[in-house]
Amino acid sequence: MRKKEILRKKDDFQAIYKAGKSVPERYVVLFYRKNDLPYSRTAFLASKKVGNSIQRNRAKRLMKESYRLNADRFLDGYDLIFIARNTINGKKQKDVQKSLLNAAKRGKVTGR
Repeated sequence: MRKKEILRKKDDFQAIYKAGKSVPERYVVLFYRKNDLPYSRTAFLASKKVGNSIQRNRAKRLMKESYRLNADRFLDGYDLIFIARNTINGKKQKDVQKSLLNAAKRGKVTGR
């Protein structure tokens, strides 16, 4: 993932939360919004409700890897925020990947 493809600014996050849409899934929640750029930007979050720092970092790693393996399926021109739910603890990467793809499919941000 290139540096420009990562969401960092507070204003971007607030715009997505305010004007974007959300799709809940079993292990992740997807917030998304059109960004009018030729590429998509992503962020992976895990709150303290997920657990301690080890569990939060693992949750983020699982989501990042699931996205990386399927990045070609996602449409360009979207801002995506993937938020881990506390149900993600102890799950395998395949389970998280399935949940992430289901959320993306329901949000219509996949096309291939």
